[in-house]
Amino acid sequence: MSDSASPLTATPILDRVRLPADMKGLSDLELKKLAEELRSETISAVSQTGGHLGAGLGVVELTVALHAVFDAPRDKIIWDVGHQCYPHKILTGRRDRIRTLRMKDGLSGFTKRSESPYDAFGAGHSSTSISAAVGFTMGRELGAETGDAIAVIGDGAMSGGMAFEAMNHAGHLGKRMFVVLNDNEMSIAPPVGALSSYLTRLYAEGPVQDLKEVAKGAARAFLPEAFHEGARRAKEMLKGMAMGGTLFEELGFTYVGPVDGHDLDQLLPVLRMLKTRAKGPVLIHALTKKGKGYTHAESRPDGGHATAKFDVATGTQVKAISNAPSYTKVFAESLIKEAAKDEKIVAITAAMPDGTGLNMFAQLYPRRCFDVGIAEQHAVTFSAGLAASGMKPFCAIYSTFLQRGYDQIVHDVAIQRLPVRFAIDRAGLVGADGATHAGSFDVGFMASLPGMVVMAAADEADLVHMVATAAAYDAGPIAFRYPRGEGMGVEMPETGVPLEIGKGRMIAEGGRVAILSYGTRLAEVLKAREALQARGLAPTVADARFAKPLDTDLIDQLVANHEALICIEEGAIGGFGSHVAQYLADQGVFDRGFKFRSMVLPDTFIDHASPEDMYRSAGMEASQIEAKVLELLGVAVAKRA
Repeated sequence: MSDSASPLTATPILDRVRLPADMKGLSDLELKKLAEELRSETISAVSQTGGHLGAGLGVVELTVALHAVFDAPRDKIIWDVGHQCYPHKILTGRRDRIRTLRMKDGLSGFTKRSESPYDAFGAGHSSTSISAAVGFTMGRELGAETGDAIAVIGDGAMSGGMAFEAMNHAGHLGKRMFVVLNDNEMSIAPPVGALSSYLTRLYAEGPVQDLKEVAKGAARAFLPEAFHEGARRAKEMLKGMAMGGTLFEELGFTYVGPVDGHDLDQLLPVLRMLKTRAKGPVLIHALTKKGKGYTHAESRPDGGHATAKFDVATGTQVKAISNAPSYTKVFAESLIKEAAKDEKIVAITAAMPDGTGLNMFAQLYPRRCFDVGIAEQHAVTFSAGLAASGMKPFCAIYSTFLQRGYDQIVHDVAIQRLPVRFAIDRAGLVGADGATHAGSFDVGFMASLPGMVVMAAADEADLVHMVATAAAYDAGPIAFRYPRGEGMGVEMPETGVPLEIGKGRMIAEGGRVAILSYGTRLAEVLKAREALQARGLAPTVADARFAKPLDTDLIDQLVANHEALICIEEGAIGGFGSHVAQYLADQGVFDRGFKFRSMVLPDTFIDHASPEDMYRSAGMEASQIEAKVLELLGVAVAKRA
């Protein structure tokens, strides 16, 4: 296939496939041609929309083979995480909408049950597919109208403990189901840990199992020379472990592989044989290459994982030029400065060194930076152990992924009052990744914990000070949140200065109504204030900075000098505004008729769109804040045409 794939590239076989059933009459030769056309179409579509390119290109042949052999949607093909599902969407009735990927009112960038019956299980986070497949399998055993369950999971996602919990259960149950281990040697970042070394050992010396013997009749699969590069990675072998699928077989799975995941001459016979003969749980170990078939993706360190819109011929991405640094970069640079002053500072990430900015930290302090893989639970408790040993851990995890380690935050950090510093990236609504990645709940679930200090940066300068605050704070756990994307373009401090714990700041004084902002909605609040000022109703504006402990002196001052108070935050109900309301209720403020409103994210999951569209849907842009103030004060406003 040419790298110059475009919407005009001829796709005669793909044009005949509207749904997977249309593939049943195709010859194996036609299926190979279909895979070529599907890869071309995927490249073309993502060049126009942006999105997760490399993962999908790596499973084109696997997608074709699964849909050709199995009978979706009765058979449940479950894509772990969902990064790799674009080819699947093209083959399942959504080709005409594939160029709306990740856009408002368009296709989701992940699998989504409400979007198509072919999306058997929704995803966005990793390591869930095998558990779901076990559920579908036992549903079938209990009489549900469903067929086989096939989980497709990457080697990076296998570092998540949930995957092994599910395999352990599946092996115990012993029922027929399939797990396809999509082993591309690469998740978002290079996979880490003993499992990666084990998988390397399985194919470091070429094919290690005779598929004819293992699968009772399938042809022996020989790996191409390209996969022998895997031998180079086998540095720390698991001593005493036999070759072959021993680990998986001990969990109760029949192990088949490794097979070349880009060779339909191997995939089709193996899958057809297994569909006919398998009795219990089976693991198919398929070796693939992320970004396969598109040179510009293959040559990138991440295999073309996530990309903006790009020129197909050159691979050049179209990115807007920003005048302000990203919050993630500000965090990383600030942490590096603090680490230069304090050798006890260490950094922890869960498979997101680039996304959290800790790749920059690791370059300077490799011994003090730890990527634990896709294992947020372990990341939190590992950080707790570091803190208990006297180190100063900064555990940098996206808000949406920190949800996965919540019991560990409670049990291993908060109860023991260990000084773990939680750097919560991607707070608030994140845009094209949609509901699965929205950082909506961290304020509520962190601020409800006794002894937890919870901060939110209003801008990138404030973030610098919050990193310094966390570095200086040793009395217990502390967290600070900041959004995805670029900052406000404010003047930056040379060094961070620790903030006084639990103290906010007055931004602008006015009258009648006060707005107490928590986080980066402050910029929209100030725009709303300008509009209100033109009406002669300039409100007082304050920045809370802390959701816990609350600045009760500041709140008391706002209540004493105004007739109404509005809180605003980029989080779900139960967060900052709820804490303020609880405090005011306890003080009897509402008994005196004081007016209070809390602007939070609506009680719904907001679909993917631009962040601006999402916040407009949430009712949190400047004009909507202005309208809330006018409504609270009883000021009638003429409706706009």
